[in-house]
Amino acid sequence: MTPAPSTDHTAPGELPDPTDALSAVPVAGSRRAAPVVGHLRFYYGPMDCGKSTLALQVDHNHARQGRRGLLLVHLDRSGLPQITSRIGITRQAIEVHGHVDLRALVRAHWAAGQRVDYLIVDEAQFLTPEQVDQLAVLADDSQVDVYCFGIATDFRSRLFPGAARLFELADELQPVQVDVLCWCGAPARFNARVVDGRITRDGDTVVVADTETTRSMTESNHSSGQLDTSSTTVRYQVLCRRHFRLGDLGADVAVQGQLSFA
Repeated sequence: MTPAPSTDHTAPGELPDPTDALSAVPVAGSRRAAPVVGHLRFYYGPMDCGKSTLALQVDHNHARQGRRGLLLVHLDRSGLPQITSRIGITRQAIEVHGHVDLRALVRAHWAAGQRVDYLIVDEAQFLTPEQVDQLAVLADDSQVDVYCFGIATDFRSRLFPGAARLFELADELQPVQVDVLCWCGAPARFNARVVDGRITRDGDTVVVADTETTRSMTESNHSSGQLDTSSTTVRYQVLCRRHFRLGDLGADVAVQGQLSFA
C-alpha cells in the first residue's frame, strides 16, 4: 500500500514551526461541540440605586426586538404583584413565593403555546437557593436568558440566601452603577432598618418597607410584611459603612431617603 503523503513541510534538520498547529478555520463540527446556553446575570446594589428601573429597561429593550419574556417578583415594595420604580414606571408581574418551581412556571407557559425567551426577576434576594438553582437549569438546558435584580445584604449586612446563591452561580455579576449617598455624602451601600427613629439589628430578615415612605407594622406581621396602622413605624435608610456601624442616622433622623429618584 502506498503511504499517504506527508503534510509536514519542515526541511530535514529544521525544527517545526509551532504556529503551524494554529488555524483560522475551526475544525468541522467544533461549534456544535459547544452547546448554546442562556445567561444568568445578577445586578445588585443598595436600595435607591435604580435596580427596578434597570429591570424594566432591560425588559423594554428585549421586547422591542420581538423577544417574549416573563416578569417575576417577590415582595415588591408596593405589596402588589408588580415591578415598581421610584421614577413612576410600573409593570404587572408574576408573584413567585418560595414554594413556586420556576422551571414548572416556564414550562406551563410553553405548554400554553407562549414563548419565553427571557426572565426578568426583581427582588431576587428573596428567592430561595433552590429557586436560583432552577434559574440556572433554565439558562443551561432551555437557553432562557435570566436577568436578576436585587439587594445583596440585609439590614444586618449579611448576604440574603438568594443573593448568596446568585453570587455562586451567576455568569455575570454587575453592581448597579447609580451612586447612592449616605447623609454624610460618602458612598452608601448598607441598608439600615430604622424602627421608631433608631437603627435595629434584630428581627426577621424580611420586612418590606421603603426609604421614602414610613410604614407602620406590628411585630407579629414582620415576616409577612403586612401593614398595620397601630404599631411601630419601620423604614430603611442607606448608610456608609462607618455610620452603619455606629448606628448614626445623621442630624435629621426624620429623613426618608437620600435620593428623590431611583
